[in-house]
Parts: sequence; structure tokens; C-alpha cells
Amino acid sequence: MKLKKRILVAPLNWGLGHATRCIPIINALITQGFEPIIASDGVALQLLQKEFPQLTHIEIPSYNITYAKKGSLFKLKLIKDSPKMLKAFKAEKKAIKKIVADYKIDGIISDNRFGVYSKHIPSAFITHQLQVLSGTTTWFSTKIHHKIIKKFNECWVPDNLDAPNLSGKLGHIDTPIIKTKYIGPLSRLKKTFESPQYDVMVLLSGPEPQRSFLEEKLLHEFNSFNGKVVFVKGKIEHSQTKETFNNITVVNFMTSNELENTINKSKLIISRSGYTTVMDLAKLSKKAFFIPTPGQTEQEYLAKKLDDDGLVPYCNQNDFTIKALEKVKDYQGLTTFDYEVNYKKLFGLF
Repeated sequence: MKLKKRILVAPLNWGLGHATRCIPIINALITQGFEPIIASDGVALQLLQKEFPQLTHIEIPSYNITYAKKGSLFKLKLIKDSPKMLKAFKAEKKAIKKIVADYKIDGIISDNRFGVYSKHIPSAFITHQLQVLSGTTTWFSTKIHHKIIKKFNECWVPDNLDAPNLSGKLGHIDTPIIKTKYIGPLSRLKKTFESPQYDVMVLLSGPEPQRSFLEEKLLHEFNSFNGKVVFVKGKIEHSQTKETFNNITVVNFMTSNELENTINKSKLIISRSGYTTVMDLAKLSKKAFFIPTPGQTEQEYLAKKLDDDGLVPYCNQNDFTIKALEKVKDYQGLTTFDYEVNYKKLFGLF
């Protein structure tokens, strides 16, 4: 006999950001008396299996998203891969229909998974991209995204409605597409006041091959760095590995608690400018340096916005050197704003 309402939580497997920002949502569901069922694929599913081993996990069809080797070819590769992705959306939609029936699902929370919704039960879509920046084709990519969002009952934007906010024009448009709730920045992490242990923490994530390109470049650059460095590759594997080379400690991945502890003990964070990372670092009030993924317009926009705001400097991947870090002292660093999510009200949808 089912006693709790079952909510399917399905983050996109594109790097780790969509999965990690679902962690506070999943914890809140448990606290509010729901039974979360997790559905995803690849490293996103692996991460959530490690975070919530007690929950039910279901593998659903993969979008098989990878980046072009050259950033300038990013958009072209997405267009080339679009038939494959459309096929994946159809397979995903079919899988969700079966999961809803088999597991008696009462509601759905999809983080940017386009086929994860049902006409028969309440479905929420999490996104910080109400405007999808893609250069000259922004109007078209945004229109396509709006068409997808309209299939859901509500849209949840992890940001503030008004200024100050973190997403800028990405998460704010003049006319809402459907019922839209600004739920405040989401982060699985909490700020603590620790004595600094590391001068720099490198935090990698994102699809291949660009993740590996940046890993190789940064390991080479930091080989001659005098300070103490912890280097997290962002590779979710069966077990954690840790190696030390001179002043650099290299770890393949960290769980939430370990990551929270290490970021709090680090003076400076170097990472991509993915939105989830921005939310995490703002929550912990960290100084940072961003290196956006080549060709990913959203990350390039966020990096430039935060640089223009005087918060975080950035540079292109090919241009990074240790000397670039000297700019950090002239920037304020990230800070969050007090925002408590009313999860009881939010989950009233279900």
C-alpha cells in the first residue's frame, strides 16, 4: 500500500550541474513527506545514486550530448546531432509514460529534460534559461524552448525575481510563458567559517572533450604554482581516487559534504561558469575565476555579466595562465542573498 506521494525527479545529464541542483529539491521532498524517485542517465544518475543510495533510481534514455572539439563548432555540432536528440526525446517520453504507470507516480519535476512530463499528473520544469542564448539564432532557440516549457504545468526558475539576481537576461523575460515561480538560487552547500587550507581549488565539470582539455591545461599551468592546490576532476567513478603531485592534490570526484568542506577551506575557486556552480559559490561567498566552456554561449554570457558586475574575472580557455589570477584581487567575489524557499507552498502543485 502506497502511503506517500511519489514524485519523479529527473535532471538532465549534461555535466553535473542539473543533478547537483536537484539535491536540495530531493532533500526537501523527503522532509515534506514525499517519496522521490530519481530518473536520469550517465554521471548525473551515478552522482545521485551516491548521494541518495536509499532511494529508487531508474535509468532513462540518454541524450548523448557531447561538445565539439573546437568551441566555434559547438552550435554546428548541436544542429548535426539534433535528429539523434529528437529520437532520444521520443524514447524518453515513452519511458516516462511506463514509469508513471509502473511506479504510480503522483507528480514530476524535470530539470531540463524535455520529454519528462505527463498530461495526467502535475509536472514542473526547472530551468534558468527562459531565454536561450545562441548568438544570431537566439530568437529561434528561445522559441523552441518556450514550446517545450508550455507542455508543463509550472516553470521553476532557480533565481530571484528582481535585482539583485544571478542569471540576468537568461532567467528573466517580460512575459511569462506559463505559471512561473522564482524559487531563489538552489545549492546543496552550506557556508561554514573554516581556516583556509588551500590557496586554489580547481573544480571541473561538463561534457567531454572540453572537460579533459581544461584538465590537461590547468594541471600543466599549476605545475609551477607555489601555493597549495586541490584539483577536482569532476569524473564520477566507482570509487574515489586521490593522488598528490608536489603541491597539487588531485581527486576524481567528491560527494556533497566533502565538496562543501573543501570549497569552504579554499581561498579561490577556478571553474566553469555554469549556472549551478555560480549558485554554489554565491551561497558560500567565494572569490572565483571563471573559464567558460568554449562555444557555450550561456556560460560566456554569465562569465561576462559577473565580470561586468565587478564580482568575478574570467578569460577564454586558450588564454588562461597563472598570471591571469592576479586580477582576482580587484573583484568583489560572489555573495548570495537571503532567500528561504517555501517548499510546502512550492510542492502544493502535487
